[in-house]
Amino acid sequence: MENNARIVVVEDDDTIALGLVQALRFAGYEVRHFDRGETALDGISEWKPNLVILDVMLPGIDGLTVLKYLRAKDQNLPVIMLTAKTGVNDRVDGLDSGADDYVTKPFSARELLARVRARMRTATLAPEEDNFQFGDNVADLRRRVIRKGEQEIRLTTHEAGVLAYLIERRGQDVTREELLKHVWGYSPSMQTRTVDNQILKLRKKIEAVPADPRHILTIHGVGYRFEP
Repeated sequence: MENNARIVVVEDDDTIALGLVQALRFAGYEVRHFDRGETALDGISEWKPNLVILDVMLPGIDGLTVLKYLRAKDQNLPVIMLTAKTGVNDRVDGLDSGADDYVTKPFSARELLARVRARMRTATLAPEEDNFQFGDNVADLRRRVIRKGEQEIRLTTHEAGVLAYLIERRGQDVTREELLKHVWGYSPSMQTRTVDNQILKLRKKIEAVPADPRHILTIHGVGYRFEP
């Protein structure tokens, strides 16, 4: 997939942009670079990339506004935001606006490539069925929602990624390290507690009794298993 995937980089800092474009092309991606939000929107509409790397602070239309335009047209296009801002509110604003991931400058090319691979995987993890039903739930992973009757419960990007990965491997034991690698793009050396926290949040949304789960089971000493 990587060798055929298209990525748009929207970054006005020439040095950062050059490094990103070179790293992505070396990894086998096709890349186009734009330094303004206005031209990026036209380029994305014409070229139809598989993923967008989008800086928050841009001349003219800022990155969050670009993201809102993108989301109005396509809810499924993976978008990774780049920012020099480190505040929690800034990160929340980006994610609430529809970003799939959020990377703070300065960052390493290796870290960003891992995030890119993870977002690419997540975008293709949803089962072939448009809606996957289990128990009282219908998971629409492309829209990142769980439906219970007339009620719709929103999933975060990582909640949807975890659930999609577990559904794809239903009936199989999945390690925390595997989830970190394939959903977050982190190395196995990262804290596995990140996975546990997402599982707890996910259980609250899909399980009738989160403390006694029926679908996402804990496999002690291993990780988790999904049972429809």
